Amino acid sequence: MPFWIPLATIDNGQVFDLFSETGAVARVVLVLLLLFSLISWAIILSKWSLLRRGRVQSGRFVRAFRKAQRLQDVGAVAEQFRPSPLVGIFEGGFEEYRRQGAVSGGMVRNPTAVQRAMQIAASEEMTRLERNLPWLAITGAVTPFIGLFGTVWGIIDAFHGLGTAGAATLRAVAPGISEALITTAAGLAAAIPAVIAYNLIGSSIREFASRGDDFALEMLNAVERPHPAQAAAYRDAEIPQVLR
Repeated sequence: MPFWIPLATIDNGQVFDLFSETGAVARVVLVLLLLFSLISWAIILSKWSLLRRGRVQSGRFVRAFRKAQRLQDVGAVAEQFRPSPLVGIFEGGFEEYRRQGAVSGGMVRNPTAVQRAMQIAASEEMTRLERNLPWLAITGAVTPFIGLFGTVWGIIDAFHGLGTAGAATLRAVAPGISEALITTAAGLAAAIPAVIAYNLIGSSIREFASRGDDFALEMLNAVERPHPAQAAAYRDAEIPQVLR
């Protein structure tokens, strides 16, 4: 959840009191951190949903692919597994397979072209999964420094007020310092979930990339496998005439 939700429940709303008592610079910093946190959590939730559906549909698509007798049968039902990145890899290879006329029973003239088409499709799928992910890295790297800037500015302001008032006591400086430190806490609360999510999502995407490579090899095996009609003709040609 965004950083301001847990902070707002501490000490019966005292955080809101601190926010109302902070200076203009600290308020700008807190609003900026709020925007970073909102965008980060929107990306985290959308990526989590996308990867979860992709993982489920990938398992279903692989099972359907292995049960099918012909690639065109898989192509007819591939759309229903669309959240899976494996569907894009299959469609890239199947399109090249179809262009070579192998769907109608012809031989695949250039399997390497089919492999290249699947590699291009796999790269596009990984790019789609990684979209907006750098924002989490930016949030994790930048927000602690933004919060620290607000803290330093608040402490400077507190000591400036202390020097103006001439009261060199802890009671006089403590409120200003506590108001300044809230920006550091907000910066860390925005950064920590972003860093954790960036690493977990990145690990899941690398897992999808590995599965995509394995599926491309399996797809290439299916492409190079003889067409059923060709296999039957080959068997008939190998059977001696006397045994027919």
